[in-house]
Amino acid sequence: MDSNNVVRFLLTFFLGFIGSIVINHSSLKPEGFKSRTLAYFFLSFITFGIYGLVASICNLSFDSSKSSNIGYFKD
Repeated sequence: MDSNNVVRFLLTFFLGFIGSIVINHSSLKPEGFKSRTLAYFFLSFITFGIYGLVASICNLSFDSSKSSNIGYFKD
């Protein structure tokens, strides 16, 4: 497991969309991808935190060879 995946998980799990902003503006941003910051905020709000929980857990299995990852889109 990549240590960056663990750090991204911790940031988004505990800080939600604020963690997503930190990821997008740091070296934690996966090359070629951008975190879905607005989705973390709005979908987490609408789904009572379920989207944020699922997306943050998916950070543990983030794979840059995939064309899509939950919580991220191609930059």
